[in-house]
Amino acid sequence: MACRIILPALCAAILAAQTPPANRLAPPVPSPQNVVEKMLEVANLKPGETLYDLGSGDGRVLVTAAQQFGAKAFGVEISPEQVHASNVKIRRLKLEESCKVIEGDLLKVDLSQADVVTIYLLTASNDLIRPNLEKYLKPGARVVSHDYPIRGWQPSRVEKVEAFKRHHTLYVYEMPQAKK
Repeated sequence: MACRIILPALCAAILAAQTPPANRLAPPVPSPQNVVEKMLEVANLKPGETLYDLGSGDGRVLVTAAQQFGAKAFGVEISPEQVHASNVKIRRLKLEESCKVIEGDLLKVDLSQADVVTIYLLTASNDLIRPNLEKYLKPGARVVSHDYPIRGWQPSRVEKVEAFKRHHTLYVYEMPQAKK
């Protein structure tokens, strides 16, 4: 009798341990630096614009946006360790006036100040974040998705970039102008 109770509980515990947290939308995989630079270039990021990197990891997109493009850059990251490490890097580079990383849920962040949003999430995760992008992004805002398209949206541009003997695909989307 005890085996019938313990075995299902043990199976459930093993499955739970293998399932990533519900609020983790992608594995932590950094974009290669040349891909980051191309993402910001194809987004047509301009000095003074505001960039949000959703799932900002080690902060390389933010630092590049500030240093090379003169943008204000905000990162949203779920890992407290990555948030801390990114903010330490930002302070070390004296970029506190133009970069900041917060710990948060990508599905709940207010993106109304964003001119550009960068993401490196799975296609299914892009499906989850799409309503938030549509809710908050202003007309003309750009979204660049690394490797995974946003289903239901038509990219304005698709670029291929090679890094570490692998092709990366960048999907560029522009929020439509408001209807008159």
